Amino acid sequence: MAFHLLASLSAAASPQLLGQLPEAYQAFGPLVDILPIIPVFFLLLAFVWQASVGFR
Repeated sequence: MAFHLLASLSAAASPQLLGQLPEAYQAFGPLVDILPIIPVFFLLLAFVWQASVGFR
């Protein structure tokens, strides 16, 4: 059961099923892959900032 769930999740994450960028924007593909990570960096930055000021 767990294998089936993992297989379906990995199939759903494949680029063919999610779609592709229009041809005019294909050059921005690597950038589009990285952009969702940026909010995680802000979250980590908040923890580093609070650690530097002693979690006031």
